[in-house]
Amino acid sequence: MKKLYFVMALVLIASMILTACGGTTPATEAPVVATEAPVVATEAPVATEAPVVEITQEDCPKAEVFCVGLVTDVGKINDKSFNQSAWEGVQKSETDGVADLVQFIETADAKDYAKNISTFADAGFDAIVTVGFGLGEATGIAALAYPDIKFIGVDQFLAWQYDDDATNDVANHTGLNFPEDQAGFLVGALGAMMSKTHKLGAVCGTDVVPPVWRFGEGYKAGAAYADANFAALSGTTTEVFVVYHSDVGFDKTFTDPEWGAQTAKSMMDQGADAIFGCGGLTGNGAVTAAAQAGAYGIGVDTDQYLTLTEAAPRMLSSAMKLITPGVADLLVAAKDGSIAGGNAFGSAGYAPFHDLDGEVSAEIKAAMEAINAGLLDGSILTNVPPVKPAE
Repeated sequence: MKKLYFVMALVLIASMILTACGGTTPATEAPVVATEAPVVATEAPVATEAPVVEITQEDCPKAEVFCVGLVTDVGKINDKSFNQSAWEGVQKSETDGVADLVQFIETADAKDYAKNISTFADAGFDAIVTVGFGLGEATGIAALAYPDIKFIGVDQFLAWQYDDDATNDVANHTGLNFPEDQAGFLVGALGAMMSKTHKLGAVCGTDVVPPVWRFGEGYKAGAAYADANFAALSGTTTEVFVVYHSDVGFDKTFTDPEWGAQTAKSMMDQGADAIFGCGGLTGNGAVTAAAQAGAYGIGVDTDQYLTLTEAAPRMLSSAMKLITPGVADLLVAAKDGSIAGGNAFGSAGYAPFHDLDGEVSAEIKAAMEAINAGLLDGSILTNVPPVKPAE
């Protein structure tokens, strides 16, 4: 009898243990569990989410990882102008799934151009974007030293493409250029037709940089064209003040907003009621000073109404180079192998009038459309040379 009690006790204890472990689920429930499988399967996108593998710079030498580095000209990545527009093009390539990793290096001193470029090249980056005319030589040298890397130089006109010596061609260096003279021409014409005082100002970086010089000279040429062809709108001969910040080095010419603001104020003291800023932070200082004084501000490179918010209420327009899509498009070509060495050309234009649209008459809007169309089809010429003539 004791043995029977002992056996029964063991059975009872085992039953309790199995219950605690869920082991007593009837076998007949198995089909119910099985029928839920299709429901689970419909959630596959969630279930198949693998742990996110972070791509780092160490992955750049891998063939399946496309890395893009950007080296700024002297200045900041958030200059709300030239460097920023190029960086946004690089970022767009990442958003669009072209680039797997993007990084930038801000150049503080021109002597660091080569070092900054090689930092990306030695890390195995697939494409390197360098921003500005000043980096042209360093970019060309790097392209020869790293033939497997694609180099895109914004505002770097590659003269070797037009010579007869094929031995100096560089297949992996592409210059992205724009008709800055046309963009300056458009806003110069607009300024002349909108000015009440018939006096305009332009505060620019150094004229040693051809694109900057083309902006300033195009601005003057556009005002003169409006005077000659739309006299009823411009009213009289427009006086144009253009000042280049060529009295300092490259480390200062584009990063001097205080000088830009002071120069703009000096122009406004002489009667200018529209100020064009073409030169990074230096130009931004001029445009902001104009806006705060109630004059018209005219931006550069991108639609600065969207980026230079402190000047936005008085931003008449901007002389635009479509840098962001230009960079992004060339990075697509760099990845798929269709990019060619030599010069590529982006587009230029002028930005919308935004808050000041109501101040721009229908006649002026029609004139601007006609001028833009003429520049595009070649019936209107700025007559501005590619580079500043030797004095």
